[in-house]
Formats: sequence, structure tokens, C-alpha cells
Amino acid sequence: MAALLIARIEYPTLDVRPYLTQLDALGRDAAQRLSAASPRVNTPARVDPERHAAVLALNQFLFDELQFTGNSSRYQDPRNSFLNEVLERRTGIPISLSVVYMEVARRAGIEIEGINFPGHFLLRCPARTELGYSADLIIDAFHGGAILSEDACRVLLRRSEGDDAVLERHLTGHATKRQILARMLVNLKQLYVQMNSFPQALDVTELLLAIEPTATHELRDRGLIAYHLNDLSSALRDLRTYLALSPGTPHSDADRQDHARIVEHVKTLRRRVATFN
Repeated sequence: MAALLIARIEYPTLDVRPYLTQLDALGRDAAQRLSAASPRVNTPARVDPERHAAVLALNQFLFDELQFTGNSSRYQDPRNSFLNEVLERRTGIPISLSVVYMEVARRAGIEIEGINFPGHFLLRCPARTELGYSADLIIDAFHGGAILSEDACRVLLRRSEGDDAVLERHLTGHATKRQILARMLVNLKQLYVQMNSFPQALDVTELLLAIEPTATHELRDRGLIAYHLNDLSSALRDLRTYLALSPGTPHSDADRQDHARIVEHVKTLRRRVATFN
């Protein structure tokens, strides 16, 4: 699983096979719990009773029995983004706990998909529309598998997007594997930059560019990180390329300020690099 390989940024010799074996074992145990689950009398309206019972059984297994939990006290700890650490310590952030949830669910035979929700990664157990059920189950792995109402999702969205955000747009579709990897890496890059751990931030940015070579903002970030590492030639190359690939007229004030900042960096780098020749 590619998400496990991210941990090699911090643990270069990590063998991922024991963790895949652990996920396989968790999946088998979860399948046993799910096979014994039975629909409850308080299943919400329009929700598939069997899938509701399966999600509750999976939640009980992961969060009550195994004690996986959101790391709210040390949210900024980079270990929360490494799946080997999440499996060993049984704590993480929304996206890493969601990945564990999805992988265990897949092995247990229940369909769970990711939602690339702004500010807080979520999960969905889709409704079986062929049976007449129309309501998906929206799950928050960070908060013990809580099943979120539409109103609760709207509150989450307002925290990161403001009052004008349209909920339906963010709940439509599912996160692809590439999007999940990119989001995990972006989280990790931001943490490393905040910690001034620029060599690790550079490694993460290289992975992001491998996932999406046309991501110009990652090219910009790689240049800025190289600047911090005093690799002036690489910084100049990346920032000049970023400006060349950027739109001619930035749309927002923030974009214009960022563009102007990069232009000034390039001017400074040209002067400094010229003194080496």
C-alpha cells in the first residue's frame, strides 16, 4: 500500500510487510464482527439497516475494542501521518485514521470510500440504491466513527470554507487513491515547514511532484524550500519555471501578493547566483 511507503521519509529502511499483515489480520477479525452484526431498531430513515449495522460493528471493533482514537492533544505530531506509527500507537489524524478504516473495511467486505472534505477528511458508506435506500452514511474516523448528519457536515464545512460554502459540492464523489496520497503528503509538508525541517519537506515535495508533475504550486514550494536549504541554483530554476507556468494575471489579492513575492525572490537569487560565476 502506497500510503505506508510515505513513512520511509522518516524511516528509510521501513519494511511495510508486517503492517500489511497486521491490516490483513484486522480485516479478518472485523469480518467476524460484521458477520455477527444485526440491524437495529433505531436505524435512521432511508438508511440501509444492514450497512448501518455493519458500520456500527466496525466502529465498535476499531474504536472501542482496539482503541484507535484521534490524536487531538498532539495533532501536529508528524507520526500521525505515518501509517506504521498509526497502527502501532493507534492514534492519528482524520486522513490517516480514515485510511486504516478503509483498508480494514475493504478486507472485511464492506464498501467504504473517502471524502476529500475541506479541513477534515471524512468517509462514506454508500447507500445501496438498487434496494431503495437513498441516504449514505457519512463517518468521522477521527471522532470514533461518529455518523454525521447533514447539519454536522455543514458545521464542519463552515469552519474551513465560511458560511457561503455549498455542502453538496463537497460531498459529491469520492477521493481517489492519488488524492488521498497527495492530501497526506501536503499535511506532512506543512508540518515539516512549520518545524523548519526543510530536508524532510523537500523529500515530501518531490513525492508530491511525482504524483502530479504539473502541480505548479509544488514547484514553487520546492524552490522556496531549496532557498531555505541554500541551494540557490535549484531555487532559482524552480521559481523561474513557476513564474513561467503561472497565469499572466493572478486573480486574487493573495495570488498577486504571492506572485510579487516570488518575482522578488527570483531577482535576489539572480544576483546571488551571478556572484558564483
